[in-house]
Amino acid sequence: MSKFSLVKSAAVLGIDAYVVNVECNLSRAEVPRFITVGLPEGAVRESKERVSSAIKNAGYFIPSNKVVINLAPADIRKEGSAFDLPIAIGILSASQIVSRKLLGDYIILGELSLDGTLRGIRGALPISVSVRNSGIKGLILPTENAREAAISGGLSIIGVKSLQEAMNFLNGNHTPARIEVNVNELFEERRKYEQDYADVKGQENAKRALEVAAAGAHNIIMIGPPGSGKTMLAKRLPSILPNLTLEEALETTKIHSVAGLVPPGDGIIAIRPFRSPHHTISDAALVGGGKIPRPGEVSLSHHGVLFLDELPEFKKNVLEVLRQPMENGYVTISRAQLSLSYPANFILAGAMNPCPCGYSTDPNNECSCSAASIQKYMSRISGPLLDRIDIHIEVPAVKVSELSSKALGEPSVNIRERVQKAREIQLLRFKDFDGIYANAHMETKLIRRFCRIDTVGETLLQNAINRLGLSARAYDRILKVSRTIADLTACENIQPEHLAEAIQYRSLDRQLWL
Repeated sequence: MSKFSLVKSAAVLGIDAYVVNVECNLSRAEVPRFITVGLPEGAVRESKERVSSAIKNAGYFIPSNKVVINLAPADIRKEGSAFDLPIAIGILSASQIVSRKLLGDYIILGELSLDGTLRGIRGALPISVSVRNSGIKGLILPTENAREAAISGGLSIIGVKSLQEAMNFLNGNHTPARIEVNVNELFEERRKYEQDYADVKGQENAKRALEVAAAGAHNIIMIGPPGSGKTMLAKRLPSILPNLTLEEALETTKIHSVAGLVPPGDGIIAIRPFRSPHHTISDAALVGGGKIPRPGEVSLSHHGVLFLDELPEFKKNVLEVLRQPMENGYVTISRAQLSLSYPANFILAGAMNPCPCGYSTDPNNECSCSAASIQKYMSRISGPLLDRIDIHIEVPAVKVSELSSKALGEPSVNIRERVQKAREIQLLRFKDFDGIYANAHMETKLIRRFCRIDTVGETLLQNAINRLGLSARAYDRILKVSRTIADLTACENIQPEHLAEAIQYRSLDRQLWL
């Protein structure tokens, strides 16, 4: 005679989740067997060893000789170790050791150790967000993930440390404290940046360019000799971006949760992410991929900054895969059985030397590079990629007098206030256009509508293109950046001085570099 039980669990697909019914059937058989079906991947198939050991070490045993676990829907691949706990509960429920009274009310998740204790899982927040309106009462999951899951609100979150605690709760013998999180309070508490522009000595022109980039969500590249402070400047760029909204924070946290990067106990990512992959990174690691697709660095940078130091040192194919997410704000990963899209709306900040040795623009060091080697070095950045970078700024070596100065620079909070006001102007401007919230996202039609210039400005721009050797692609970029500069001064119309400043931010378009 067979015994059957049903436990509800969940799995993540992309950055969303779906309910998985864990069906357990126990029956007598001459040969003991533990079978898991429903397209289980490696970690799920191996769960039988962890589950069997955890049940035995909790003081129980499986009375039947054949255990069949079905993970439904059976046509979607299941991966990860979060099914350990629901499988164990299913077996114990079918064995009438665990009461079935509450099984229909809760999603159960957790990785089991051999001794029955629980380890953290990935995707707690996406799962809680996806199931909160599905009639599910709550989640039973490892204590380590409880605060993260509670961020979504509307669910009863039960954090447990072991299989035994989960059993005691379901049997009504023990009620763990329900986890509740004041999202607004936690949000304010976590909204602190360790890096601040007050620490930066000199480099006023570069800081101004980064302020413009932040105000209009423009991609930026910095060119300067080693030690000029390019990395230091880039690390502080998130601190001057507008504060994350709660909706943006939840979306960012969901991506990091899927990747298993939410720090235990934090629950929510309240500051804009900053990702800085090494130049040896593969294209799959950058945009995402794998047999079971995972978000890459471009998605982990969503609503934040992706910093590529030593830009020409990245492989050409790696840089080329950036073009789709930079253009569309998301990345699509296609596999034979499924296609997933991850959001990837970020500001790209690149840094590079002006030549292979790095000293062609440094007055204190002699450059040993030939014109041909400089040309070859610069050509490693393709035209299509460069076409998506609005601001090019030269970062000179810092003078000794500036380094020795005890005066602090302008703090990030002051710069962020100006950036926030400029963004508010842009939000009002683009309120009727879906998917556009900053000047950097304008295409030709909107540029012609919102970036009109007078005769003096037109003459200035034409002279710049002709005399400085600026490429045709620089025209629209200059107009968009000048629109942002005008917004920073709350000026309705683009003035010649705004255009003049924007023209200075096209270093790599000049004949000097090309």
